[in-house]
Amino acid sequence: MTEKSKKFVKKGSDDVAGLLVDFANEFEARADEIRIQQSKLDYVHELNYEGLHYKRFTRKNHNYLVAYVIFYAFFLILGALSFVSIESPGETAARINLRKSRNAFLTKHNIRDDDLEAFLKEVVSASERGISVLRNASSSELNWSFGQALFFSSTVVTTIGYGHVTPISETGKIFCMIYATLGIPLTLVLLSAIVDRLMVPVSGLLGFMNAKLGHLYQPFNIRLLHLLLLVVIVGLLFLVAPMFVFAYMEPGWDLLDAFYYCFISLTTIGLGDFIPGDGENVSNPTLYKTLTTCYLILGLAGVMLALSVFYQIPQLNLGQLFTEYGSGASEAEKMRLSGAGGPCYSGPTGLYIPQRDEEVRRAVVRIRPRGDDSPSPEDTTPMHARDIRVP
Repeated sequence: MTEKSKKFVKKGSDDVAGLLVDFANEFEARADEIRIQQSKLDYVHELNYEGLHYKRFTRKNHNYLVAYVIFYAFFLILGALSFVSIESPGETAARINLRKSRNAFLTKHNIRDDDLEAFLKEVVSASERGISVLRNASSSELNWSFGQALFFSSTVVTTIGYGHVTPISETGKIFCMIYATLGIPLTLVLLSAIVDRLMVPVSGLLGFMNAKLGHLYQPFNIRLLHLLLLVVIVGLLFLVAPMFVFAYMEPGWDLLDAFYYCFISLTTIGLGDFIPGDGENVSNPTLYKTLTTCYLILGLAGVMLALSVFYQIPQLNLGQLFTEYGSGASEAEKMRLSGAGGPCYSGPTGLYIPQRDEEVRRAVVRIRPRGDDSPSPEDTTPMHARDIRVP
């Protein structure tokens, strides 16, 4: 090869090397721009999922919502009519008997009706303060003893709120509002932490059932069986077993009353018509109220655990009918919006477990050319194999 030819080849190689460097720099700049845009998109999707720009709604979703509102209103009306038909006869009979008893009392003791009315007002006012009208108040435990106050505090922060004992003073009312404002979030955090730890064995049970029954039944059927088994366990532990305990400890309660109290309490309805520990036969009311408080907190955790498993079954989540992402989006879109769009692997229990962020980042391969290096004609390494860095 002549000297002129060598110079021509060297010049061409330098030109190619320069073009490759320019291309690599432009590629890196474009890659950075794409990463920035992807970060913005991820942030927007996170906002969508968190609720700032929430979810899209279609006409079909609105129709579902309107239909559900109509059904819900009909459900409330049906409940009202049912209670009227069931409870009205008993209330009417009780009113008649009360009127007869009052007239007989006035006739027998020759008491003026106004005097009796004034006395009954005092009795009702004391009853509203939680003071029993059937026995001397000094012979029973005070409403604001430690055991009673602990029980009241638990009903406030768990939002059960029986209403049989309430603060009377203005200072007590103000403190109750402040205490509830702080206590309710603290209680939710505690219950969530308990449920998170209980979900470990519960998820392990689901994985075991998938491993044993996966070749026989569909995943949805296995999930239903898993939910049913969990509901039975929670019901036995926090409804049936306490039912017998309360029926034994409270002489005036039968099994139905005890089960009714457990259900009304653990659903946080808290009607307050049945209150444990207010009878005269309880030897240690403080200990009894303390144990009841522990029961209520653990029972609420069990109910939340069952609800968490219930809402993890997509087919049972009716809320999906009212949003486009819930009713029409693909599973990949849902996973991406929930921030769980990373690769997943199937764990030893058969459950799909998302990979950690570090594992995902290690799988990313980026090509970063060094700006201070320029390709040489003598370097026979392919361009696509140069300077591959795996973080």
